[in-house]
Amino acid sequence: MMSATRPSAIPEPAFADLLAAYGDPGRHYHGLAHIEAMLAGLKECRALLHDAEAVELAIWFHDAVYDASAADNEERSADLARQVLAQRLEPSRLEQVGALILATRKHELAGDIGTPERSDMAYFLDLDLKILGAEPALFAAYEVAVRREYAHVPDAAWRTGRAAVLQRFMARARLYFSDVFAERLELRARENLARSLESLTDSAPPQASV
Repeated sequence: MMSATRPSAIPEPAFADLLAAYGDPGRHYHGLAHIEAMLAGLKECRALLHDAEAVELAIWFHDAVYDASAADNEERSADLARQVLAQRLEPSRLEQVGALILATRKHELAGDIGTPERSDMAYFLDLDLKILGAEPALFAAYEVAVRREYAHVPDAAWRTGRAAVLQRFMARARLYFSDVFAERLELRARENLARSLESLTDSAPPQASV
């Protein structure tokens, strides 16, 4: 069970449902530990956010729906957040939470939002991808865990899809949108991803996915 406190905007029954969803045994990476890691990171950068509550709520809901064989997890997670929070947040903030969740589809900043919202989105996406800049052993464990979530994908397809994702990330001028995360994690993240790309071209079984 997580030690994190239930945000006041999330009713107790809905929070229990979230904990149950994130505690599903099929979630080898996108589970409670991932949420807890993001919340820990949130504490470190909370003072830099314009609406920390919206970011915290987005953290709780962004992987609420997670089916490794589906392509609409983010949309369904955003819909769930809107449904649960509809009577507890004003419309503009509710829309902000939804926009944050939807931004995890491609991990790109939305172009049609204001500067404060864009800044918060940068930190939120960086928190979600913080694992990419982890110590090599932790990064390797993450890769193994996500591969287990996609165990239904054959190795050949896995290698092709994984390489495409990594190459898109590596082609970016920066992996992290905020200066805080870029300065701390950018170099190690690129080293981690480079090793993963290299492993996809050898004869070893694939071990990683984003």
